[in-house]
Amino acid sequence: MKVADILRVKGNTLYTVNPDEPLMRAVEIMADKDIGSLVVIDHGDLTGMLTFREVIQVVVKNGGTIGTTRVRKAMDDAPLTCTSETELDEVRRMMLDRHARYMPVMDKRMLMGVISFYDVAKSVVDSQNFENQMLKAYIRDWPSEDEPGKS
Repeated sequence: MKVADILRVKGNTLYTVNPDEPLMRAVEIMADKDIGSLVVIDHGDLTGMLTFREVIQVVVKNGGTIGTTRVRKAMDDAPLTCTSETELDEVRRMMLDRHARYMPVMDKRMLMGVISFYDVAKSVVDSQNFENQMLKAYIRDWPSEDEPGKS
């Protein structure tokens, strides 16, 4: 299974933010849309990833407030990325190695979507459920030795 399979099911809604926007505005967008990350885009290029992990780090650093911090100061400016052709096993390994919960999907310099660790885990569970159903159907339809013409 590839990342493209997840994007096909998930759809192509993307939420982005500019690096010079106030961090508070980004947090409001994340809360309003019930999402855990925003892709940071500057002049059409991916420049970073903002998740609640980075927001919490700013709040702790600032003594409990976001203050006037800009997205640029909080974002991960070297986010992990993949392509739509990346195999899910590779994505899982990459996300686990970097403790990444969100990963932008790129086609050269174009942002195609964002996948989450939840999306990856769900696709694995769905795939296993499908395989289990197929195996159970196969076993249930197993020919008995008493059936004529079957060996």
